This record gives sequence, C-alpha cells and structure tokens, in this order.
Amino acid sequence: MSEARLAKRRAGFLRGHRGEWLAAWALRMKGYRILAVRHRTKLGEIDLIARRGSTVAVVEVKARSTLAAAMDAVSPAAQRRICNAADLWLAKQRDAARLSLRFDLVAILPRRWPVHVPDAWRG
Repeated sequence: MSEARLAKRRAGFLRGHRGEWLAAWALRMKGYRILAVRHRTKLGEIDLIARRGSTVAVVEVKARSTLAAAMDAVSPAAQRRICNAADLWLAKQRDAARLSLRFDLVAILPRRWPVHVPDAWRG
C-alpha cells in the first residue's frame, strides 16, 4: 500500500474515532448511558449503543458536510447489517424483553454540535 493511501486511511480512522467520541458525549448530555462503542459482532459493527430508560439506541455515526449527506450515507445494505448486528447484541441481554430497540443516526457536521436523529430508520 502506498504511503499516501496509508496516510489517508489513518486520517479517516482518526476522524471516525473523533466523531464517535463527540457523538457519545452529545448523547450523554441528553441523558443516555453509553453501553458500547464500536461493538463488533460476526455480522458487523455498531458504532454506539446507548440507553436511556428502557430504550436502547443503536447509533450509526457519520461525519459529513450536511445532514442530508449523512442520512444518505447509511445505505439500505448498511441498515440491514446494523439491524442484524443489533439483534445479536440484544439476544445476549438478560432484560431483552423489557427493552425497546431504536436505530438512530448522529451526524458530525463541520463547526456544529453533533445532530442526533432518533429513529433514523426502521429495523
């Protein structure tokens, strides 16, 4: 892999970590408890899992120039992958029957506070 390509991948990786950190703090300030960051399953990765009361938010974090671009960046295939990974996570929870699952998006936009979009899609 070329040095320039490696540097670009590294920058994207760091931007992703920074975006997830900002999203987690924005959700904490809204009263959510962060249960997992970059939760990996055999079916895919979930950026954030947050809980407030009996609601569990499975959160996809996207850093884009606009909210519309962030929403469009979560393709139907990505939504299915995230839903399947969330089902695996939920199956391992002792109180799964009491929890309601929701799929949210947090958009990291330039020079703005992260935008939280609850119920961004249906699982």
